[in-house]
Amino acid sequence: MRTFRSRTTVLAAATTAALALTLTACGDNGTGTRSEGSAASDSATVAAESPKAADGAADTGTTESTGSGTGTTQAAGAAKSSGSTGGTSAEASAPLCTAKGLQITAERQDGPLYTHLTLSAKNTSGAGCEMKEYPHIHFLDNARGIVPPVAKSKPQAPVILEPGQSAYVAVRMSEGGRKESTETVKEFTVTLKANGGGMAVVKSPAPEGLSVNPQKWATGYWTTELRNGADDF
Repeated sequence: MRTFRSRTTVLAAATTAALALTLTACGDNGTGTRSEGSAASDSATVAAESPKAADGAADTGTTESTGSGTGTTQAAGAAKSSGSTGGTSAEASAPLCTAKGLQITAERQDGPLYTHLTLSAKNTSGAGCEMKEYPHIHFLDNARGIVPPVAKSKPQAPVILEPGQSAYVAVRMSEGGRKESTETVKEFTVTLKANGGGMAVVKSPAPEGLSVNPQKWATGYWTTELRNGADDF
């Protein structure tokens, strides 16, 4: 009887121990499950908050790069401001060209009647300068007046000449008519009146001289190149 009871007691104890182990294992699994659930929940929370954090980071980056506006807008504005200031500064800082710093020559334009010529003014001063308006040309005596300008040839932007660069002007001397009354000149003067830059004496490109008609002559404005149409008069 004692042996039976002892075996029963041992079996009961073993059963109890096994049950305890089972409960403990279940408790661990529960804990593990809860732990994993908590981790998953935390991960989900982080994932849900990530877009906001990213947005916040983007907002922070924008704020740091702009201060009071978007980085793109400020950068574009700064570029425009810089470009505009640079152009204005360059134009404003360029002194006016003077006859002393220019080499002014004349060349007859092609054509059987040679009714037109081209004036060239090369910058020999060694520094950039601005050519304003049109040349004040006196083909004859001062009483005959200057050659009038043609408005359509006026450039829209200032004419800035770098060292060695030239400005040009188309000049009509006459219409070349057979019955046209002309006078011959072998030299004439070009004054940079608008610049207050002095006067140059220009010799005729033709040995026989130039035939001019005070009733028909005209001049264009200084430009860096002769343009089709605007200087065709």
